Amino acid sequence: MPARRVLTALAALAVGAGAADRAAYADVDPVGDALALLDAATLPATAAGAAPSYAALLGAARAIHGDFIVALRRRLHQHPELMYREEHTSEVIRETLKALGVPYTDGWAFNTRQDRGVRGPGGYGVVAELGTGHPPCVAIRADIDALPILERTDVAFKSKEDGKMHACGHDGHTSMLLGAAAILKAHEKSLNGTVRLIFQPAEEGGAGAKRMREEGVLTRYPPVQNAFGFHLWPYLPSGVIGGKSGTWMSASDRFTIEISGIGGHAAMPHLSADPVFAGAQIVTNLQGIVSRETSPLSAAVVSVTMFNAGSAQNVIPKGAALGGTVRATTSSDLDRVKARVTQVMTGVAAAHGCNSTITWSPDNYPPTVNDPALFDWVKDVAAPASSLGYVQDIEQTMTGEDFSFFAESVPSAFLALGQGSARDPASDWGLHNPRFAIDESVLDTGAALHAHLAINGLNRLAEPSGAGAEPA
Repeated sequence: MPARRVLTALAALAVGAGAADRAAYADVDPVGDALALLDAATLPATAAGAAPSYAALLGAARAIHGDFIVALRRRLHQHPELMYREEHTSEVIRETLKALGVPYTDGWAFNTRQDRGVRGPGGYGVVAELGTGHPPCVAIRADIDALPILERTDVAFKSKEDGKMHACGHDGHTSMLLGAAAILKAHEKSLNGTVRLIFQPAEEGGAGAKRMREEGVLTRYPPVQNAFGFHLWPYLPSGVIGGKSGTWMSASDRFTIEISGIGGHAAMPHLSADPVFAGAQIVTNLQGIVSRETSPLSAAVVSVTMFNAGSAQNVIPKGAALGGTVRATTSSDLDRVKARVTQVMTGVAAAHGCNSTITWSPDNYPPTVNDPALFDWVKDVAAPASSLGYVQDIEQTMTGEDFSFFAESVPSAFLALGQGSARDPASDWGLHNPRFAIDESVLDTGAALHAHLAINGLNRLAEPSGAGAEPA
């Protein structure tokens, strides 16, 4: 059977095609035929524990590029879902894994913070496993949720959900991990342990990784010993792999400030306690926490990004609301900055005759820390995947990432996959921008790198010293 028809059939079954589409491929065994194609074309038989080269894995990813990896990514892109409400996305993942013959469990990442204002029931996480079912065990993770952003791209497969968009690349992350699942399934008999694939909801502020950690995703048998992940990164040229030993991403939290004053006529401000004026002074004074209280050799961010008050030009309102985020490179510095935000808010509001309260998010994110010893090993393993032939050292960033909850518990490595070189559409727009677009040519690299890290990670852990053999 032609390879295109086999893989199109697999993609059709994987993305929830209609009855007519399924009937058209009723005579096809997409799982057996597609995996046989991968075996024959790109993954020659290897002994247990032996690792195929990265080049062989990349060949496998390229064999399923358009009809599987890209098709899945575009399907997901058209139907973005916000944190803890990823019902369709979870269904696509489950159906794809089922078509591949990869066992999974679902119902992960229930939202336990609804009483704190975090919307959505949760429970849409999916965890799949390949290999022996016994130690050693490594985890590979992809986040699956989208953002409340109105898409401004011109791609034919743009979001069909008004005001929702995959503007952080999670559709690409998910499709790359599903591509890795297909590759690893073809190589399953030679896996030297267990690979756990984690499809994690609610990264965008919902701490989905923490929920899954609480539910035992790292500790269930066999327990995870190392975790790997990466993020599509428009700030690097396409195909460049980047990373940083130690802390790469910051600790972060979000806040909402409510200011209560005394409303009145705008012509008689002396008879009011103006919450707008108080709020403006709070915004100004918060900046001193970074500029005058944080060492120039450290890093912190206090950004007020929301200011809402009033509804008429001639009325001083009785209240105002501010919102924003704080960031720091360590959890202790984050705690210090948060305490000072509260103190500054309280003092400045009181000085202007107003009361104030502050609410923090239910779960602040710790910094994302790459284990130094593991990262040194990953730099060698991932080097063939980088268009430079090596993993480029990149600077620390103040973005937050809830992979950090996994990295708190097990030695982990989180990389950047450069994707900023495409021109149609331009793929160098920043994350969370309404014009953000993925250079789909790098999705093969990501799928192959996932598989490469998993296979070599198991072989490393299986060595008596835990240091492992040289990567293929």
